[in-house]
Amino acid sequence: MRLLLVRHGQSKWNAARRLQGQADVGLSELGATQADALHPVIEEIGHCRAVASDLERVRDTACRIGAENVRLDEGLREIDVGDWTGRAIDDIRAEDEAAYQGWRAGTSSPPGGETWEAFVDRVTSVIEKELQAPCRNLLVVCHGGVIRAILQHYAGLEPAHIIPVAPASLSALRLGNGKPPRLELFNYLPDRLEFGAPD
Repeated sequence: MRLLLVRHGQSKWNAARRLQGQADVGLSELGATQADALHPVIEEIGHCRAVASDLERVRDTACRIGAENVRLDEGLREIDVGDWTGRAIDDIRAEDEAAYQGWRAGTSSPPGGETWEAFVDRVTSVIEKELQAPCRNLLVVCHGGVIRAILQHYAGLEPAHIIPVAPASLSALRLGNGKPPRLELFNYLPDRLEFGAPD
């Protein structure tokens, strides 16, 4: 099975460089355009099933990229960032750069936030259920943290060694066939390169 991992398009809080975690923030105008640009790519690849986070920015992205019969699952929500929800990233970093970098590396949690280990368990429990039914290309529309959690669990890529995937980007992970999980595609965008994507 191939996991087609799509991060939602830019949200209004991504544009403002604010951490959102599980806050239900919609797409920005640019985010909608980004998702629309990915539609023909997803259409060409094709998918047999789709599962997505139930938050608005992901639901809208799923619709715009042409996902069909999407099953929404709370288990694919972004990591809960607790007291950092809605705060400007620059302010968090100015206050405690080490805490921010520890959170990005999965080694610490914001006050009141979800631990990385609990988050990975939550996300992979959803994926494991999906793996029970045959599917060539499973489309997973989700959040940047969810993609990092999947890549750590299945491919052994620690979050400290993965840049944030760009909004409305596509990554692909191949599972099964008697081979180790293989990262086939990472951070693909149909119209540009992106090395400085927001958390």
